[in-house]
Amino acid sequence: MGQHTVPLRDPNTVMRLSRLGSLHQSRLSFMRVLLRRMKAETWRFERPVFDIDAKGVGHAVYTAHAPRHSYSLVAFAHDLPPEKRSDRVIATAWDATFTLFDGMPTADDIERLRANIPRQEAGRVAQRELSVSRANRSVRLFDHVVESLATGRQPDPQKVTDVGYLMRTTAVYGSGKLGAADREHTSDRPEFKAPFQIEMLSVYLTRAFVLDLVEHLAALRAPATAAPMDPALRRRFGIGNSTGLGMAPYLINHPALLHAWISARETALARVRSLPAATPDRVQAFHRLVARARINADLWRSDHPAQQVKLAALRADLARLEAHLTDTPLSGLQPWNALWLWAETTLSEEGQEQLLSLMIEPYGDLVDDLGDTLNADEAASFAIDGAMPVATLRGLIADLYDWALALDWDSAQANARVWYVSEEKLEPRLGERAKEPIEPYEQPLCPGRDAARLFADLKDAEGSVAGFLLRHPQHRHVVRRVQITATHPYAEIRDNTIAATMLPIDLLRAKLACFGAGHFDPRSDRWVRINMFMGAPFPQDLADEDADDWTLPTVQAAS
Repeated sequence: MGQHTVPLRDPNTVMRLSRLGSLHQSRLSFMRVLLRRMKAETWRFERPVFDIDAKGVGHAVYTAHAPRHSYSLVAFAHDLPPEKRSDRVIATAWDATFTLFDGMPTADDIERLRANIPRQEAGRVAQRELSVSRANRSVRLFDHVVESLATGRQPDPQKVTDVGYLMRTTAVYGSGKLGAADREHTSDRPEFKAPFQIEMLSVYLTRAFVLDLVEHLAALRAPATAAPMDPALRRRFGIGNSTGLGMAPYLINHPALLHAWISARETALARVRSLPAATPDRVQAFHRLVARARINADLWRSDHPAQQVKLAALRADLARLEAHLTDTPLSGLQPWNALWLWAETTLSEEGQEQLLSLMIEPYGDLVDDLGDTLNADEAASFAIDGAMPVATLRGLIADLYDWALALDWDSAQANARVWYVSEEKLEPRLGERAKEPIEPYEQPLCPGRDAARLFADLKDAEGSVAGFLLRHPQHRHVVRRVQITATHPYAEIRDNTIAATMLPIDLLRAKLACFGAGHFDPRSDRWVRINMFMGAPFPQDLADEDADDWTLPTVQAAS
């Protein structure tokens, strides 16, 4: 275990925006890592409080007991007038608001949270709060489900398939946001070793709350006739999410972490490709996964033209893959590598990245240990090596940023966009350089251009990096990036992040796929809706269910 003879893919191939915007969830996605841990450690769940009236107003507490700590989702449900319902970050009211509390809250804690959590940014939270989030109903489906259950009927499966969630979060804040606990406060806890585990746990418990809520409201509306939801249909609901530009710069701002995420995926792929043979049980499992992936692609809907093109390619690729597997069995030496080499010349980027997820899926015993490599000590790579000779730095840029040096950075197309921070919401925004007076506020979120500028200033320089930076301190940030990328090959996105043709949704999808999201539905080039935990076992079922076999629909789900 842990060895591979096939080399990892070239970062110049992997780290292009179009490919990053084609990533799919995998065994190494953060949701998957969380559920495996909870299952392996036999976490215990309870719902000590569920105090919500017939108007859907009140609060509930869901507690997850890990081996050493307990965590409680405190949920506040509100009666929100339709005119106040908005997914935009400037919203001030929501259908539900949440916090993940460190421990089990007392009555006094609940009252303090009740006064603050529904206000979100306007409220005050403390270090006992690990995350703060909010969600809005998918109104038509939410009402349909409550009405159906109240009359003793099950919701329409087609409507469930078309939407896939009853609520969607519009923000899940952690890591010190709004006053919540900094990551350092919990980073030494094993359950939070992987990235974003606090946020994933919050969403997982939120899903349980939302499904309990609709059944509860139906029972209050018609106690004599109300029925619980069919368990199989219940599993088909996830939690939606609306994510916009605020998330987009994250991958650029965290190069060492990005390397860890992508390197883990690439290492997993290389391990499977390196296997000398494929056993019949793994081959059968893979064939079943491909069939389920086809169902998933057929169920995946989007109105965005770019995503429709990608979906058409994915569906065609999966059909092509099934036909290839019929004609070319997974036999002989290194059959997985042979399959991958075929895919590289035959399938689209969307299809190739789907295949990566499918190929590593039957090999949990071979790749799941990589879940422990997903974090990164970013402080360790922050210091600049000032002793490095300028000539060495120049050589690194020529090698690692050759793609950037080949671009004409004086052209309007290459220099079209400006990343800046909104004064109103302190959120990242993307503007048009030629149309808006925002250039003085530009954020350093185009490493390619900055590397090219650094390279130009290095032309006649000599001596050490430290001496150079004393004369040119404006280059400190990009010198650091070059040195990080020299030892972390997947740290840098090898594309122009301010080009006129750049799609921010590619950045969003890459991060969200690492989370474990699915059914990406861009609403523009700058924000996307997704589904989280769709198909996953609920907390009360996790002990008796498979913690991994839920990300792709079954044949029954298509009917």
